[in-house]
Amino acid sequence: MLNELKKLLRSHINSEKAPFFPKFFKAGKGEYAEGDKFLGVTVPNMRSVAKQFYDLSYADLKTLIYSELHEERLTALLILVHRYTKGDGTEKNRVYDFYVKHRKQVNNWDLVDLSAHKIMGPHLINSSDKQIIYDLAKSKNLWERRISIITTFW
Repeated sequence: MLNELKKLLRSHINSEKAPFFPKFFKAGKGEYAEGDKFLGVTVPNMRSVAKQFYDLSYADLKTLIYSELHEERLTALLILVHRYTKGDGTEKNRVYDFYVKHRKQVNNWDLVDLSAHKIMGPHLINSSDKQIIYDLAKSKNLWERRISIITTFW
C-alpha cells in the first residue's frame, strides 16, 4: 500500500514546481529547511492522494513522516488530520500521541500550519493539562515554537 501511495504521489510531479519549491521553502545551504528535498507535487494533489490512503497503517505513516521528501511528510500529516477529524476517542488519542511523538518531523511552516491546529488544537482545548503548549513555546526548535502558536488557532 505504501508503494502505491508513493507511486501515485510521483504521478503528480509538476516539473515547474520541482525547482521552485526548494527556494520557496528555504531549503538551501544555511536556510531554515536546509537539505529538504522536494518532488514538485502541489498541496491539492497531495490531498487527493491522501484521500485514497486514509487507512494506511501507522507503520507506513511513520515511514512517510521520516521521509526526506517534503511531500511524503505532508501527505502523512494530511492523513493524520483526516483520521483525527473523523476518528473516535481512541483514534483521536492515537493520532495525537503519534503527532507529538514524531513532531520533530513537522519541520516546515506548511507542515505545521496544515496540521497543528487540527490535531493538537482540538485535543488540548478541553484538556486540563496544556503544559505541552508552554513547553513547545519555550523550545529552542523553531518548528516546535510554531506548533505551539498554530495549535492555539483552534
